[in-house]
Amino acid sequence: MKVKVISRSTDEFTRERGQDLQRVFHNFDPNLRTQEKAVEYQRALNAAKLDKIFARPFIGAMDGHIDAVSCMAKNPNYLKGIFSGSMDGDIRLWDIANRRTVCRFPGHQGAVKGLTASTDGRTLVSCGTDCTVRLWNVPVATIMESGNLSDCSSEPQAVYMGENAYWAVDHQWSGDLFATAGAQVDIWNHNRSQPVSSFKWGTDSVISVRFNPGEPNLLATSASDRSIMLYDLRVSSPARKLIMRTKTNCISWNPMEPMNFTAANEDCNCYSYDARKLDEAKCVHKDHVSAVMDIDFSPTGREFVTGSYDRTVKFFQYNGGHSREIYHTKRMQRVFCVKFSCDASYVISGSDDTNLRLWKAKASEQLGVLLPREQRRHEYNEALKKRYKHLPEVKRIVRHRHLPKPIYKAGVLRRVMIEAERRKDHRRKAHSAPGSIVSEPMRKRRIIKEVE
Repeated sequence: MKVKVISRSTDEFTRERGQDLQRVFHNFDPNLRTQEKAVEYQRALNAAKLDKIFARPFIGAMDGHIDAVSCMAKNPNYLKGIFSGSMDGDIRLWDIANRRTVCRFPGHQGAVKGLTASTDGRTLVSCGTDCTVRLWNVPVATIMESGNLSDCSSEPQAVYMGENAYWAVDHQWSGDLFATAGAQVDIWNHNRSQPVSSFKWGTDSVISVRFNPGEPNLLATSASDRSIMLYDLRVSSPARKLIMRTKTNCISWNPMEPMNFTAANEDCNCYSYDARKLDEAKCVHKDHVSAVMDIDFSPTGREFVTGSYDRTVKFFQYNGGHSREIYHTKRMQRVFCVKFSCDASYVISGSDDTNLRLWKAKASEQLGVLLPREQRRHEYNEALKKRYKHLPEVKRIVRHRHLPKPIYKAGVLRRVMIEAERRKDHRRKAHSAPGSIVSEPMRKRRIIKEVE
């Protein structure tokens, strides 16, 4: 004979302290909860609304420069440090946590156009329109934490002279080499005053350069002749060249998928490419209404941030066609540079109004230490929003963004122009001989040719 009994140990539901929560036992039989879907939907709706209520992405501004911020660089050895360079030749090291200048690096006589830090974070490399490359010693993190270096100044460790202005610089992710972009691409070693090697393909200036995070000898550049070029340091000539219809302002490699990179273009879009197959973009990221000036991938590789001439900062999924978030303020002018923090929690933007601004990567994220119950609650709300994101009401709330009137009107005008162009192509195709006009997808339309 089988007898079923309910057996519970007293230890299972007895509280150890008076502040503990009373344990509740749930029966998850769906027959007992006929309204479970409706309750979950209402919770998802509330979670989406609460996200909007608590969305406070702007943390603070860091002022000190007296001209536009032209470039920034992260310190890989110090989570709270970031370097910034301005158009008047001023370079500063900032403490993000306290939002103050830790150290200054004076010396450039013209605009600082490129900054990068060495792999160990002890050396800063800068270049500018005064035709010089300068190496600086970075104060160690322990001294920075102590606060003794309040607004100190540092002398350059070395100064290398060039023949032409430099527009960008980048350091290897693992190695002692760094590359400068100008009239040509020069590869330098820390201990040599002359370039180790130089590459040149065409006559126009190279405006950006980025080393591959996975392959130290591979780098990508963009030039003012609308081209994107790949170089391999192990061979004496450039590897591949892609010519687009408009100029590419900046390039960023995906740190988790090092074969992919995204290019920020003058035509308001970003294009993701596979370096092994450049005849077609993997994804076109749209939403800006003016030229995209800078781009930076999150350390997770799942999203990237862009700064645009239209005075906005936008976040895109690495495979998403439209932005998931847009940041703007009344005082922020043209955004020239953006960077993710090394822990992917914050974003720093530098703009024409001489300020650096600190933003949260997730607008409604709660700062500070979370209790385990709070963490579980946030994860539960995220899961609910993900489950019901296709329903109209939740979708409308999650997607809604308030835009400044000039940006909103520019977006409407841009959509009208794109629709008119699409309609014109459709009519041209309808009134032509069958097969005489072949319509190309957006992923191929902006590419003129690939040269090897």
